Amino acid sequence: MIRSKVFNTIVFCLVGFGLMAQYRISGRILARKTGLPIAGSQVFLNQGSPMTQTNEKGEFQLKNIGKGSYILRTLVPNFQSIQQAVLIQNKDISMDILLDSLNVTLNEVVVTQKQTDFGFTRMRAVESMGIYEGKKTEVILPDQLVANLATNNARQVFSRVAGLNIWENDGAGLQLSIGGRGLDPNRTSNFNVRQNGYDISADALGYPESYYTPPIEAVGRIQIVRGAASLQYGTQFGGLINFVMKKPVLDKKIELVARQSVGSFGFYNAFTSVSGTQNKLSYYTFFQYKRADGWRANSDFESYNFYADVDYRFSDKTSVGIDITHMNYLAHQPGGLTDAMFAENPRLTNRERNWFKVNWNLWALHVDHKFNAQNEVNLRLFGLSAYRKSIGFRPNRVASVDDNSERDLITGDFSNWGAEARYLKRYFVGEKLFVFLAGSRYYHGFNHSIQGLGSRGKSADFDFINTKEGIANDYRFPNNNTSLFFENIFYLSDKFSITPGLRWEYIHTRADGFYGNIQFDLAGNIISATRTNESRTNERSFVLGGIGFSYKPSSHLEWYSNVSQNYRSITFSDMRIANPSSVIDPDMKDEKGYSVDLGLRTYETTIYNFDISAFYLNYNNRIGEVQFYDTNNRVLRRRSNIGQAVIMGIESYGEVDLLRWALPEEQESSAVIFANLAFIKSEYKASQIAGIVGKQVEFVPNLNLKTGLRIGNKKWKASFQYTYLSDQYTEATNARDGGVSAVVGLIPAYHIMDAGISYQFSRFKLEANINNLANSMYFTRRATGYPGPGILPSDGRSLYLTIQAKF
Repeated sequence: MIRSKVFNTIVFCLVGFGLMAQYRISGRILARKTGLPIAGSQVFLNQGSPMTQTNEKGEFQLKNIGKGSYILRTLVPNFQSIQQAVLIQNKDISMDILLDSLNVTLNEVVVTQKQTDFGFTRMRAVESMGIYEGKKTEVILPDQLVANLATNNARQVFSRVAGLNIWENDGAGLQLSIGGRGLDPNRTSNFNVRQNGYDISADALGYPESYYTPPIEAVGRIQIVRGAASLQYGTQFGGLINFVMKKPVLDKKIELVARQSVGSFGFYNAFTSVSGTQNKLSYYTFFQYKRADGWRANSDFESYNFYADVDYRFSDKTSVGIDITHMNYLAHQPGGLTDAMFAENPRLTNRERNWFKVNWNLWALHVDHKFNAQNEVNLRLFGLSAYRKSIGFRPNRVASVDDNSERDLITGDFSNWGAEARYLKRYFVGEKLFVFLAGSRYYHGFNHSIQGLGSRGKSADFDFINTKEGIANDYRFPNNNTSLFFENIFYLSDKFSITPGLRWEYIHTRADGFYGNIQFDLAGNIISATRTNESRTNERSFVLGGIGFSYKPSSHLEWYSNVSQNYRSITFSDMRIANPSSVIDPDMKDEKGYSVDLGLRTYETTIYNFDISAFYLNYNNRIGEVQFYDTNNRVLRRRSNIGQAVIMGIESYGEVDLLRWALPEEQESSAVIFANLAFIKSEYKASQIAGIVGKQVEFVPNLNLKTGLRIGNKKWKASFQYTYLSDQYTEATNARDGGVSAVVGLIPAYHIMDAGISYQFSRFKLEANINNLANSMYFTRRATGYPGPGILPSDGRSLYLTIQAKF
């Protein structure tokens, strides 16, 4: 009896010990191509166990783990993340994990692994010190596209992003002009535009126009976050566009990429990049030269672009880096056309004295530090020193013959700097992993704008000829902005999460200067000049709130939704810029509103991919333009707060790999058909201006379609794309006839076809693109000032050839 009790006790203890036994998962994380250890990689499981990170030898350990099935995950910059099943039974687990570099394997991934979409994916819930759970996001991978990268062809590059409205006023991609959901596309001013996470526009708050666009040949990813991005990145209604430049290659000391492109209308582009890693130092740099004669006469240009990124990793926890960007170009401006002139000959130009010059200089310093696997910080300092200058003959009557009088000259000098700090913390509540993000930002800008009389010559002379009487406006615009923000992901279950957030903003803007009135006699001489001094100050602070929801019923499907407040301050050009066809309301107010998204999307599928969402945008105090007639019966535009605009619609994107659907075992080749379709309804719901309520909001085509076919394998790829946009208006009264100025009126529906092919062999790659295959005559923009005013025709059929060599 006693022996039996002793035996049972021993068995019970042994069983209990086995049930409570704890095990260990250990191993190394290595670069697949080089076999070198990867330090600083985060390693964690899906059951609430503590996270760890690899040391300088790439080693990691996860301790005190019970029996069961787990998913081991890795997260490390510049390398593909993995999710690997692990089964713990009665012993410790040891393993080696090989990771592919993003810079080395993207081309293989798109063909043989998951991204059969040829260059389109989405942002992870937590990525690059940002939270994107529950938000509508898109990521474009330019290296995987079959598109005309040499000209930054936005119609092809952004073809997978639903609902974008793209202005095409130059055939070289010097300036990017895209909008969406009824937002003015002009120089992408309704998006917060960044490069590697820092601002690149003239003034992020007071003059958010992007005169500089990174060469797509140098861009690794383009991240797009819709309206809910306002909590983390600022107050724009459009959201975020972030150009993430290519990163240094990690497995070579030096890699050289040279691209030479030629094309129609005298186009030539030379792009050369050098990249590498030596011990703890890594670098990426490029130089680009681009020129062309242009589709229309008087539209020639010449452009230079230089960029350097140098990073130094002090340890597996701390790294610093510096970016330097320089871009300058000089472009001839052929001017705008009236509707009658466009119908007669879209290539017509009656301006040969109009010029535009830009010089852009950016710098940024970033410091990244990981205290441990769960806590990390980032500090980014950035600045801009730049100018833009425009000179030309631009009367209100577009058809007027140039009388060789003094030209209108506008100069703008921009000097600003800022600092942005972020803290990201991963923490557990019970077995649930939560993520907290907090950040702060300080921004100081100083802009100087002068408008007056320029020379009578034809050259690109940007000197004022009469600084005493011939200056119409001279303003200085200092401004300061301070903000604090936070967001937190609460994973309430393995499938459902809530992400609330808040942002506090303080904005202080000033305008100090004078505006004048210059009178001329019939011979063009100044007979009188008056000046009125003006000083305006606008100080305000406010809080924006938002919340996002995510529900994942399966590993490949997600319902997402978010509601976010938005805000946009009046810009410096809204305050005081003289335009012969425009009048500015001096009592203009900031814009306020909110946006809502609700959608269903797939995640990491190989056969099909889709994202279907509905959105609602409420826009109070919307700033816009209304056509009216002055006492001389001239058609003018008044820029002011139009009223409350409501824009809603369905944005959908879908693709299916027909070849892999029919032949599941096929891994080498792909045949993807895609469709990007947006149905949008817009209406002014309230306005104090007569005749506005019930009108359609400007820049909103009811139907926006991009569809096509892309086929290929490891060596060659080919694509065909069809684009269609329905009619859209350019101002709030929905005027259809532009009259003699042509700055307002209908933009008629248009459809465009593009085709491209590329072939990779050894170290070389050949690319060919035909844009506007059917040679359609169309336009996407009626310019109110430069580079018009009037209709700006888009380019006709054009052919481009590129050869690339990589060593």
